Amino acid sequence: MTPFDLAQRLVGVKETQGAASNPMVLAMLQLDAGTAVTDDATPWCSAFVNYIAWLMRLPRSKSLAARSWLVVGRSVALADAEPGYDIVVLQRGSGRQPGPDVLQAPGHVGFFAGLEGDRVLVLGGNQGDAVSVARFPAGTVLGVRRLSPA
Repeated sequence: MTPFDLAQRLVGVKETQGAASNPMVLAMLQLDAGTAVTDDATPWCSAFVNYIAWLMRLPRSKSLAARSWLVVGRSVALADAEPGYDIVVLQRGSGRQPGPDVLQAPGHVGFFAGLEGDRVLVLGGNQGDAVSVARFPAGTVLGVRRLSPA
């Protein structure tokens, strides 16, 4: 089983609307942030990838910052990315965004699920407040990282 296979099993996990929070999303957030996070409205894309990596005993960023994944694993060209052990880090937000050398900036992270024309498919958490597969412009990819078993 690969991290991608495990992540696929969680498709459909979503935030709870209102004052309550989904306990599974909270567990993902609290794995690295501790009890300081008490709400599933906290951005959790990196928490999802960290959770899967933790379950699979793979290297992880141990951070809720999406761009923290730019220094985990081995760099892979987007053209060589494969579903399985590869994650994709993307820019987030409108306007001019800093490049991959700036780790303290908005971003998004998830598992590489494929290419569709000029779009990259990403299996990730906090995509529409749920674990899902979403399409992003390939031009927003900051990096692809391969998580290798120790």
